[in-house]
Amino acid sequence: MLIGIPKEIKNHEYRVGMTPPSVRELVENGHQVIVETGAGIGIGVTDADYIAAGAKMLPTASDIFAKAEMIIKVKEPQPVECHMLREGQILFTYLHLAPDPEQAKLLKESQCIAIAYETVTDSHRGLPLLSPMSEVAGRMSIQAGAHCLEKAQGGSGILLGGVPGVASANVVVIGGGAAGTNAVRMAMGMEANVTVIDKSLNRLKELDMQFGAKLNTIYATKDAIEHYVLEADLVVGAVLIPGAAAPKLVTREMVKKMRPGSVMVDISIDQGGCFETSRPTTHKEPTYVTDGVVHYCVTNMPGAVPRTSTFALNNATLPFALEIANKGYKRALLENAHLRNGLNVCRGHITNAAVAAELKQPYVEATVALEMDTISTTVHAA
Repeated sequence: MLIGIPKEIKNHEYRVGMTPPSVRELVENGHQVIVETGAGIGIGVTDADYIAAGAKMLPTASDIFAKAEMIIKVKEPQPVECHMLREGQILFTYLHLAPDPEQAKLLKESQCIAIAYETVTDSHRGLPLLSPMSEVAGRMSIQAGAHCLEKAQGGSGILLGGVPGVASANVVVIGGGAAGTNAVRMAMGMEANVTVIDKSLNRLKELDMQFGAKLNTIYATKDAIEHYVLEADLVVGAVLIPGAAAPKLVTREMVKKMRPGSVMVDISIDQGGCFETSRPTTHKEPTYVTDGVVHYCVTNMPGAVPRTSTFALNNATLPFALEIANKGYKRALLENAHLRNGLNVCRGHITNAAVAAELKQPYVEATVALEMDTISTTVHAA
């Protein structure tokens, strides 16, 4: 299979779809890899590194999209990239379609095969391709939140861990999944007072066993969320419903009642955000203030630490990329239910139930869409 790696073009996005070691694995398996010139510069990887791994360099993204059978990226394709996709081309990347109807429309029109990292599953009911970036974003959320609490950034001027004789900051993490757990770990490491709120008692028990009595674990109700949010110096939103838009758990009214200079970091912003006052921001302009509260809602948080993020992501995506390349997408998707859960768009059909529901679009089960694809291809060939 001919696999293409374009340079990412989203604002301050320096990650890249594949590292040289991943390229080498694909080449060793008999595949060809083409990489856009300069694609790896943001993570300290040169064109020479890719060439040494067996890749061929091409000067522009349009060259990559025009030739490759499968495009491997990091972030969702921007409109200009969507227009370069062609019928039957495989796109393997993060999509986050639920809050992005325009991207869904463009992907359907392209007739491509779009497989989303964030909805691929594993045998433990986890999200193995989302987890590495959730871990990075969770850890970054506390780093970013601590910075935003500084007075010069519009915050209240509170040090997360305090000092002897001065109280530590109150940190509330909503959601105890991969992102939330890593936020908790970092906040506790900085000696803040940390509360985690989740609707799963089993998850709260696991977190209690993991972190001990210093972590305050609270069952999620509207009353509990309101109570702890209003007492917080830093609130981290780490809520995820795979494929669907995040629920708005912190209302505008709650934000109005928070202390001026408090900070909210919405990791869920890729899925629309879990704060009613959230709106997407960029690394160039990461924050805004609403009702005296600083909001940090960067949609590609891990892009700020691209080297760590890229290598962590490649560790997870490489086995699936190899499976698609070795078997072809139809066989790979039909034989691997976990990979098939990542299929979001197949030749004009929405094939993820949660995405279809959020976008109010017709839903076609993935195996049915793949069978239709096979019939269409056979008829076309005849």
